[in-house]
Amino acid sequence: MFTAEELREYAVAFSPPVEERASVAQPVLAGRGPGFDKLRFPLRTGKQTIGRRSDNDIVLDDPSVSASHAWLINQQGHYVIMNTLSTNGVFVNGRRVHEAILRHGDRIRLGQAEFVFLTRERGVGRFGRVAWIAGAGVLLAGIGALAWWLH
Repeated sequence: MFTAEELREYAVAFSPPVEERASVAQPVLAGRGPGFDKLRFPLRTGKQTIGRRSDNDIVLDDPSVSASHAWLINQQGHYVIMNTLSTNGVFVNGRRVHEAILRHGDRIRLGQAEFVFLTRERGVGRFGRVAWIAGAGVLLAGIGALAWWLH
């Protein structure tokens, strides 16, 4: 028999290689907290099962995780997490959910196992918002200058 820690180490050692940064094309579930912080699961299209049982796509050997805990489904480019009647529930950003669309940076908890959903490099969204706001400011300034000049 293996201990839970040995199984986690084997999962990390034999999981497919994942680039350091997630992208829209290659989203990742990255573990958080003691015992899970080294786990990274690349996500694929279609449905992936998550649970303690060995026949799941993502196996979490933790007693707080149900044998069949949740599904991760890629629907039209959006990842949805669904609780499959687990004992300890699925939480997204601290809120218990039956089903939720995941966004970059969402914190997911399955029993005591915690993960973060990563879909792009850190800071990309922030830069996009800043650029959009700056562009809108320039546009408004231009409209104001045009209105002043025509007046």
